[in-house]
Amino acid sequence: MRLSRLLACLLLPLLLAACDGMEARKDSAVGLLEPQGWSQAIIEAGPFQLFAAWMPRGSARVLTVYIEGDGFAYLDETHPSPDPTPRDAMGLRLALADKDAKMVAYLGRPCQFVMPAHGQGCSSDYWTSKRYAPEVIESISAAIDQLKVRTDAQKVLLVGYSGGGAVAALVAGRRKDVVGLATVAANLDLGYWLSRDGLLPLDGSLDPALEAGRLANLPQVHFAGGKDEVVGPDVVQSYLSRLPPSAPARLEVLPDQDHYCCWAEIWPSLINRFRANP
Repeated sequence: MRLSRLLACLLLPLLLAACDGMEARKDSAVGLLEPQGWSQAIIEAGPFQLFAAWMPRGSARVLTVYIEGDGFAYLDETHPSPDPTPRDAMGLRLALADKDAKMVAYLGRPCQFVMPAHGQGCSSDYWTSKRYAPEVIESISAAIDQLKVRTDAQKVLLVGYSGGGAVAALVAGRRKDVVGLATVAANLDLGYWLSRDGLLPLDGSLDPALEAGRLANLPQVHFAGGKDEVVGPDVVQSYLSRLPPSAPARLEVLPDQDHYCCWAEIWPSLINRFRANP
């Protein structure tokens, strides 16, 4: 009993700080979107309600969909956050930087930007061990279907940041309308990454590397930072080794980038290069 009380006392300041910052994190995303005229909605998608935003700039056949990273998953190495809304939504920043896409959309991951009012199905498992669970992938895919209807798109180009890249790869392998896949600092081989860093197993999650064969014919580019100590190019290379040599997939290493900085600033040239040469 004394130990549990001690742990509660130690964790309380962390929980209070996290709770104090939740609304600020949500307001920050809205503050980024509103000045640029993006539409926003909370989409019913399977077991979850997902935060979505989109900006149609003209008629186009392809909708570029950005998928957010894992967000604020943990308070520390072992204690899950009460709300996974990212402190700095890099996936959203990439979407906003993509000025040349005629139709672009953004999806938060389950439970990001929506709690507590729209936190149906939200359990910390879905931003920790089950962050890439089948029901998560199905939910993201269902939301993409709805975004296609809202924008009158026929095809999608998927872009994912960090863990959102793993989600994007898993979604792409289950759809017939994906014309390309781009990831940034993505943990595409979970088994290799977890083993390399001695991380807790992601029980209940799917591993993109084990399903790489589904993407053998899909044009894809994976950007990695040469200074990224969170994921790194070797994780992407391990995933790529699962593809046949003929696969239209490549790794591009940016020597001066780390996991966080400064992808949005250089993103327009990177994504446009992929569009021109998938």
